[in-house]
Amino acid sequence: MISPDAGQRHLLVVDDDDRIRDLLKQFLSRAGFRVTTAQDAESARRLMDLLDFDLMIFDVMMPGEDGFSLTRWVRKRSPTPVLILTARGLPDDRIEGLSLGADDYLPKPFEPQELLLRVEAILRRAGPKPSGPRKVKLGAYDFDLDRAELTAEGGGPVRLTEAEAQLLKILAQNAHAAVDRMDLARDTADATGRAVDVQVTRLRRKIETDPRNPRYLQTVRGVGYMLAPD
Repeated sequence: MISPDAGQRHLLVVDDDDRIRDLLKQFLSRAGFRVTTAQDAESARRLMDLLDFDLMIFDVMMPGEDGFSLTRWVRKRSPTPVLILTARGLPDDRIEGLSLGADDYLPKPFEPQELLLRVEAILRRAGPKPSGPRKVKLGAYDFDLDRAELTAEGGGPVRLTEAEAQLLKILAQNAHAAVDRMDLARDTADATGRAVDVQVTRLRRKIETDPRNPRYLQTVRGVGYMLAPD
């Protein structure tokens, strides 16, 4: 079931347990969210430097820096909502998490549906996601997000395959923010991401003056791709 609050919302899940991290990503992705994951606080910090998130979900008990410390660090820098997950359900732990600025606290074990309901409630309190421009300019080209159409100067249409149009639309909706390569591959027949790489190469030939040194459709090392319109 797709969550009514999911539209283009980007979640960060930080948990050192590979199984839980993967299960949460699968469940929340099926609910319609974009989900990026990290296995520890250090990885999460790097992702936060590159990407924008609408909500962050932190496990407390992680090796090295724990979820409480990461929440404190985030709250000094950003109003982005934080939901804390932990196996420690004592009242003092809940109070500590909330006092550090967490928006909610969910003890383990929990039902995935309860997590989804809490995520939806936090996002509703945070308000609607600001809508971006419905057209983006890429040098001599314009891309209409509503129609998923690319036109050259003078209004001449540029032919895009359906896959290319959808890829460009996702990148345009997240303009100037890196989008995880595997997130882009999620809805393709090739879950390895190779199909995305092929589509990016073809798009660069259509919109870039020098496809080997792209100005607009950029590669973000270790993450994926970013569209940087004028």
